[in-house]
Amino acid sequence: MNILETEWWSLALPPEWWAEAQEESILVGDHDGVGCIEISTLHKETGAFDPATVEQIVREESDPQQVWKSASLGPFKGLTSSYVEEEAAIREWYVALGGMLLFVTYSCEEENRGMDDAAVDEILDTLEAL
Repeated sequence: MNILETEWWSLALPPEWWAEAQEESILVGDHDGVGCIEISTLHKETGAFDPATVEQIVREESDPQQVWKSASLGPFKGLTSSYVEEEAAIREWYVALGGMLLFVTYSCEEENRGMDDAAVDEILDTLEAL
């Protein structure tokens, strides 16, 4: 396992996965090119993101038709959803810990839907705050 570490959080990545920093997010993908995880980190100036605030952000940022359910990624808690849009299978998470909110997206071609789900879940379960 390789450890991807940012200023605020870390993830354990299997050797067949790569990570790359973008301007406002981190991209994580597997070398076979099936799909890609994108993680954006937001910080609250003061206080913590409570469940009601996370839900409000989700409602403002997502399609009203999306169905959301509770989710945990390591110590982070929030909501997750999955859907298909323009021939892409997409999974999303809005999860918070204290004053930090992570927006995580995994996307792949619709025909590959589900192929990397177990690996993505394993990777995201290693999420730790620093």
